[in-house]
Amino acid sequence: MHTISHSLSLAPLYRRCVFQSNKKVDSHAQIARELSEHDLQWKGDDVNTVLFKAAIHKMQIFMLKYGAEVIVKPRLFDGFVLVHMTLSGHAEIESDGQKVCIPQGSTALIAPKKNLRLWWQAGSEQLILKVPLALFDDIGVPDASHPLTMPSLFLLPEHSAPHWDLLVQSLLRVLALPSLDDGHDMWIDHFERSAAQFLWSQLSAAPLIRPTEAGVAAEESADSLVGCAKVQRLDALEKYIRTRLCAPLSLADLAHAAGVSVRAVNVLCHQHHGVAPMDLLRNIRLDAARDRLLSQPDTNISDTAFEFGFGHLGRFSSYYRERFGELPNQTRACAR
Repeated sequence: MHTISHSLSLAPLYRRCVFQSNKKVDSHAQIARELSEHDLQWKGDDVNTVLFKAAIHKMQIFMLKYGAEVIVKPRLFDGFVLVHMTLSGHAEIESDGQKVCIPQGSTALIAPKKNLRLWWQAGSEQLILKVPLALFDDIGVPDASHPLTMPSLFLLPEHSAPHWDLLVQSLLRVLALPSLDDGHDMWIDHFERSAAQFLWSQLSAAPLIRPTEAGVAAEESADSLVGCAKVQRLDALEKYIRTRLCAPLSLADLAHAAGVSVRAVNVLCHQHHGVAPMDLLRNIRLDAARDRLLSQPDTNISDTAFEFGFGHLGRFSSYYRERFGELPNQTRACAR
């Protein structure tokens, strides 16, 4: 697969850090102010938000990561579209009922009419280009500002990715100039129009993506699953675990819940979580136990261990310290 992060030099953008925080509330407020109003759901506590931003002329370019896994639900866009490029990790975009997975190296144009949902894998990094509809007017696109002119979601064909990368690289090199106002306006505008023209040529030439089809054979291999299918399997597995935090579960149970073979569920968990399925089960249970101790510090530690599937208190404490760097009673003490 073509990989954006290997071909683009992002150094000019990385010199324009506007925000960095490990606090959820601050991260949400700042990103909403700089990029777009949105609802934000955190799926973990490993917050390490970093935002880089640069204005060219009419376009703006961002590099954003949250650190933790997140689900983002932006408000509908007003006068612009977003071009979403995954630099690392995986993302999933659902716009007006159309869904596509954006692995590393892929690019999608987003222009929702009704609703938009983004899922970003923990640790993933996204390059985002904010393109005003006025720029499409400038290149002669008929009714560019009309809501129905732009598709809700469009995945850039893989064979077009190298050409798109060259255009984006040109825009990034503009940022390295000593001044964007030093007589370079005409050719900088040319770069922006070229990028808009290329996007429009791809939109005009290719069919729109269809909504993801959910029906997949139950016993698939990990190699046969791609993009959103993997995400769907992992979501099903985690949902199954979270509804059975106390129940005795086997590896076969986890594979069945994910709808894949035992071998495939091992591969999926190692690819996306870096651990085996039974270790993922234990980690989710440990996270739930920690949440209980933090929210209810007067709770009994033994009862908490048993409630979340740990029948041996000593092993529970050992696993807990290995994952969180402290014993359960230390967590409880800090929460009081």
